[in-house]
Amino acid sequence: MNKEHELYKEDIRRLLSSEGFNALHKKTFLITGATGMVGTMLVDVLMALGDVKVYAVGRNKEKAAERLGEYYGSDLFSFIEQDVSKPLPVITADYIIPLASNTHPLAYSQYPVETMLTNIKGVEHALELAVRCHAKLIYPSTVEVYGNARGTDVFTEDYTGQLNLATSRACYTESKRTAEALCQSYIAEKGAQVVIARLCRIFGPTMLMSDSKASSQFIKKAIDNEDIVLKSEGKQYFSYTYVADAVAGLLTVLLYGENGMAYNVSSEKTNVHLRDFAQMCADYNGRKVVFDLPTETEARGYSVAMQAIMSNERIKGIGFTPYYNMADAVRRTIEILKAN
Repeated sequence: MNKEHELYKEDIRRLLSSEGFNALHKKTFLITGATGMVGTMLVDVLMALGDVKVYAVGRNKEKAAERLGEYYGSDLFSFIEQDVSKPLPVITADYIIPLASNTHPLAYSQYPVETMLTNIKGVEHALELAVRCHAKLIYPSTVEVYGNARGTDVFTEDYTGQLNLATSRACYTESKRTAEALCQSYIAEKGAQVVIARLCRIFGPTMLMSDSKASSQFIKKAIDNEDIVLKSEGKQYFSYTYVADAVAGLLTVLLYGENGMAYNVSSEKTNVHLRDFAQMCADYNGRKVVFDLPTETEARGYSVAMQAIMSNERIKGIGFTPYYNMADAVRRTIEILKAN
C-alpha cells in the first residue's frame, strides 16, 4: 500500500491528535503479527510518535521489509524474525500485543492445526514474557468468541451464543476462547496485567492482498474496476470497523482498560449488511454485484453467522469514540490502495 497517500497520513494524524494517547510517549512495545492489517497500522501510528520503541515480531523477514521496511534504519525499531509458537526473546517492554494469528477463511480451511496452535502458543509465550518483565498485555480477541447470535441479539461482553465444535472452522473461534481463558488464568495464578479487546470484522488500506475475507475480496474487485462477487445472498448483518478506528480502540483498551476486563471494539457507524458493503464497493466504479456460490474448500472456512452486532457501550465508557462512517471508510480504503 501507499503509506505516503494523504488520506493514510490523515488517518494517522487524526488518531494521534487525541490527548488520551499522550501516555504512549517514551514507552516500549513488543508486537507479534506486526505485518498484518492491524499490526501494520499500529506500528505506523507508534512510530509516528517519534519517541516510542517498537519490537516487531514476524515469521517472514522479506514480508516485514515490504510492510515496515522504512523503519529498519531507526534506532527506535527492531524486527525479530520468529514463529510465535516458540518462546519470545527476553525483552523488557511496557506493553505486549500478541496480534499473530491466521485471520481469514482460507487459512482456517487449509491450516486449522496451525491456526489453533498459533493462537494458543502465541498468547502463552506473550503472557510468560509479560509476567517476567512486568509488562501490561492486551489480548486482541474476536467477535467470534460469542458464537452465533440467538435471533437478533446484540453482543455485550457477557453474551454467550450458540457454538458448533463439529467443524474444522472451530479452530479459530475455540483457540481464541482458549486464549482468553489462558489470560484469565495468568491473572489469577501469576498476577499478570491483562486486558482483552474483542475486535469485530476489520477492513482498511493495510489489508493483505492474500486476505480471503469477503470484505477484502470486495475491495480488491473495486480496485481492479470489476464487478463485486458475493458468495451468498448477502443478508448477513455484521459489525465492521475501519482499521484506524480499530487501532484507536485497541490503544484505548490498552491504556485505560481494567485488568481482566474484556471490551468490544466496534462502531455503530459501520454496522452493515454484507450485500450493502458489496454494493458500496461496486458503486465506486459504477459496477454491479454478482452472486456466486462458494467452492467446497471456500465454504469450509466461512462463518455461518447471520448476525454479529457488537455493543460498544463499555469501551465508550473508557474514552473511545468511533470516527469513520461506512461510506467514507470504504472510499478511503479503495483510494489509498488504488494509488499503488
